[in-house]
Amino acid sequence: MAAARKVIITCACTGAIHTPSMSPHLPVTPDEIIADALGAAEAGAAILHLHARNPETGKPDQTPEAFGRFLPQLKQRTSAAINITTGGSPYMKVEERVLPAARFKPEVASLNMGSINFGLYHLLDRYKDFKFEWERQHLEATRDLVFRNSFKDIEYILETCYGNGTRFEFECYDIAHLYNLKHFLDRGLVKPPLFVQSVFGILGGIGTHPEDIMHMKRTADRLFGDQYRWSVLGAGASQLRIAAMAASMGSNVRVGLEDSLWIGPGELAPSSGAQVRKARQILEGMGLEIATPDEAREMLDLKGADQVSF
Repeated sequence: MAAARKVIITCACTGAIHTPSMSPHLPVTPDEIIADALGAAEAGAAILHLHARNPETGKPDQTPEAFGRFLPQLKQRTSAAINITTGGSPYMKVEERVLPAARFKPEVASLNMGSINFGLYHLLDRYKDFKFEWERQHLEATRDLVFRNSFKDIEYILETCYGNGTRFEFECYDIAHLYNLKHFLDRGLVKPPLFVQSVFGILGGIGTHPEDIMHMKRTADRLFGDQYRWSVLGAGASQLRIAAMAASMGSNVRVGLEDSLWIGPGELAPSSGAQVRKARQILEGMGLEIATPDEAREMLDLKGADQVSF
């Protein structure tokens, strides 16, 4: 009998999209981020994708000091691989976004593979009352926001981080981003196995139709063959539906409160760990096995937790 395929679950705990008024469960303070991340790891997440926030206002904070308030504790208390964002917030310059990954030299860092319109303003149709004025401004300003990830920006992050042994979660919001990644592969600036995170459902990127998922997979197969490991994330209500569909096609999956605040129709997720458990139930129900952190390290050729700087 063939061995069951191992599926890596990545959990993104807080991000820079959702705001504190949208859910009382969104982790904001260092202690909340630690608790949410540990719960996700206990539920089965092999990789923890992390952002930081101002503990008073919940606003995204990309200073190394903000990350330093929770990274050492997580390293001590979980064996999950730590993935630090270089995306930060779409409002930040690349020099600011790369600082935590450059300082802490994680096993994994995210890397956005192209510029896109990044629309969140439509969420104002759902959310009317906010605790902090920055939240409304944050959403409204995305009517005129381009999330800049130029070739120069991507090269800057690669040059800053690759010498540290950090590997990347290449976030691809559209088909063109796969071609951008192939460009860097052809130049020898990135090396396989490529960890390709396909992002579905952000206004400005590829949609959530089954044909979109299949098109992303077909294109990645054609460009990268056996040189990549595929993972998917679905924004909002599409999170678990896309996870199930893509997993049936050979994908790994990402969940967490960064990507969706929901656990079911009209029901807020109480934690990222609850989403991990839900995803795990789906995957194991399909006869798949969940990768441990060490198995994920082997699959992605990660350097190991003993070689990070936190």
